[in-house]
Amino acid sequence: MPAVSIEHYENFPVASWLCPPHLRPAVVAIYHFARTADDLADEGSATTAERQAALRAYRQDLRACFAGQPPSPRWADRVFLPLAARIRQHQLPQPLLEALLDAFEQDLVKTRYASRAELLHYCERSANPVGRLLLHLYGVGSPQALAQSDAICSALQLINFWQDFSRDGPNGRCYVPQEDLDRHGLQAEAWVRCEDSPVARRLIAELCTWARQLMMSGAPLAHTLPGRAGWELRLVVQGGLRILERIEAMDHASLVRRPRLSALDAAPLLWRALRMRPAPQGARA
Repeated sequence: MPAVSIEHYENFPVASWLCPPHLRPAVVAIYHFARTADDLADEGSATTAERQAALRAYRQDLRACFAGQPPSPRWADRVFLPLAARIRQHQLPQPLLEALLDAFEQDLVKTRYASRAELLHYCERSANPVGRLLLHLYGVGSPQALAQSDAICSALQLINFWQDFSRDGPNGRCYVPQEDLDRHGLQAEAWVRCEDSPVARRLIAELCTWARQLMMSGAPLAHTLPGRAGWELRLVVQGGLRILERIEAMDHASLVRRPRLSALDAAPLLWRALRMRPAPQGARA
């Protein structure tokens, strides 16, 4: 993610200096909602059953906010009281927030994906709602803008997967579609053991190409969003592409080493964001 963010949730930047001040409270409230749910699903030593129970209680508190009822004390101060205020102020869509919880719950029980289409269906709940919530705040809702936002968010989710092989593997998770593994003669169990090989690196190179193409298909959205929103999205796009470059620079060895961005990447990201140009009309069509 771009270095301009003050906090990080894997699918969006939060309260950067490019975010319009009047929208920052809403963006931060959505961030804390998603970040806390992610922690309930992933952090600590709780059992799967305990995590599922916590996420069910969390969803009940979300529904209480939309019903105008008080949430439970557990997450009220940090998450649901600020979120309830922004729900009222901005009429946030409930299905998008619930979709994020669907994805976190899925992560507790599903660790394999048969096809790219199935993995993208997961991204529709784990990543795309974030972009749609931000577009809602900006008052943007055209079908083209929503589709481009979905492409960017899904690409960011995929890039996060390709970046985190060495973290997800020890947790038994394999986000590489089985159809891609089969095509290269690889086994999911070997993948979660992070067994590096020339064949595995060739597959990672293909996956990076897929994510890059998806990102570039949505990138024109950055030129249609107003003011600061467009500039922030340019940095988001370039941050994702920069991670792909890091994976390529290490010869696609992300099974054994996690690529990351640093403060040194800030200047190149800003420069590339400034140089982004809208695609020609024919290319967009």
